[in-house]
Amino acid sequence: MKSVFSSLVFTLLCALVVAQSSLLQSGPMVGYADFREVMLWVQTTEEAEVIIEYWDVENPSVKFKTEKEKTKDSKALTAKLLCNQVDFGKKYEYKVYINEKAIKVPYATTFKTQQLWQFRMDPPTITFAFGSCNYVNEEKYDRPGKAYGTETDIFNAILNQKPDFMVWLGDNTYLRDPDWNTQTGIYHRYTHTRSQANLQPLLGSVPHYAIWDDHDYGSNDADYTFPYKNITEKTFHQFWCNPNTNQTGDGGVTFTFTWGDIQFFMLDNRYFRTPNNKLTGDRAIIGKKQEKWLIDAMVSSPATFKIVCIGGQFLNPAAVYENHATYNEEREHILKAIDKEKLEGVLFLTGDRHHAELTKLSREGAYPLYDFTSSPLSAGTHVLKDEGNTAQVEGTLFGEHNFGIIEVSGIRTDRTLTMKLFDKTGKLVWERAVKRSDLSYPKQ
Repeated sequence: MKSVFSSLVFTLLCALVVAQSSLLQSGPMVGYADFREVMLWVQTTEEAEVIIEYWDVENPSVKFKTEKEKTKDSKALTAKLLCNQVDFGKKYEYKVYINEKAIKVPYATTFKTQQLWQFRMDPPTITFAFGSCNYVNEEKYDRPGKAYGTETDIFNAILNQKPDFMVWLGDNTYLRDPDWNTQTGIYHRYTHTRSQANLQPLLGSVPHYAIWDDHDYGSNDADYTFPYKNITEKTFHQFWCNPNTNQTGDGGVTFTFTWGDIQFFMLDNRYFRTPNNKLTGDRAIIGKKQEKWLIDAMVSSPATFKIVCIGGQFLNPAAVYENHATYNEEREHILKAIDKEKLEGVLFLTGDRHHAELTKLSREGAYPLYDFTSSPLSAGTHVLKDEGNTAQVEGTLFGEHNFGIIEVSGIRTDRTLTMKLFDKTGKLVWERAVKRSDLSYPKQ
């Protein structure tokens, strides 16, 4: 009789876990993480109340809880939950409750706050992942023929690198033809991509920061005239937890964040973009107001490295596809502004191109600029060909699925930035390093 009772209890517990888990659509995801607070994100399958309990792994008996959030307030059924009872340099575990029931997931749910090093010690070693172009197949809505997306095991490979955080460089999801004209379609596509099973463990324990490109903004090669950009802008903010947005004051997803002694300048290459085929008048990708913000923000930044993130390639001199060289007047204006202001430690991270490469732009009387392109994560790859990138670093062109890792290490006065490219299995493809002193103007 006891055995039968135990079996019944086990069956009921299993049923309860399944019922609880059925309320979780995607996530939990760690958003931004700072010294005093961390933002977490959850999406539910139906209207629900969500709360997160968290604790310092070194003192697990003391539990903290976020305020309760209701996903019914959002048609996306998403909730952002602020963990603001944290201390710097600590690791926390957390648990999600939906409708007051604990949700069990088969992977770690943890987060770390940033380490307070200023005026105390050398900056910490920082390792972060980045990539672009994530296409998840859905046959009903995909175009006929061979599936454009591939397996998403690459996210397990990224997690195995144990990055401090991840930067998404755009085309993080691919809106399809039936999607981009309606809020219903846009919510569906964002939800479908975010719910991919292999992505969940990476979401659950690594902070994420994101910009967009054309495919998560609107239709292919979309510009400022895309009529539903207000819907995709709202949806983007509902699915990501960037610490600040709209730095131009005119809308869009422009923001900045700092990790250790690195500051990131996250640019919007769609919201203000003039049409690619426009022949007359001003032509711009980021626009004058965003450009002014970028230069001024870098001037005021004390960061050792200033990393500019934008969806399309910036330094590649080949005026092909949507490279910034096709808008060369704006590109040259930005490069001249960097030089005039003597901005040091500048590096570009880009995506979009469905291949990876490192571009090194030599400048007379100035240090060389680097543009590390990583693409795609899971979207289709293209046949490699010589496009005329005369600044390409030999041995860095790679045409298979990939992701980038950057590690910044060393004492404050002698920091080294190491760039690494990995394939979808986590195998190292190439590695290049540059010292901070190499990204400085010559002494006068």
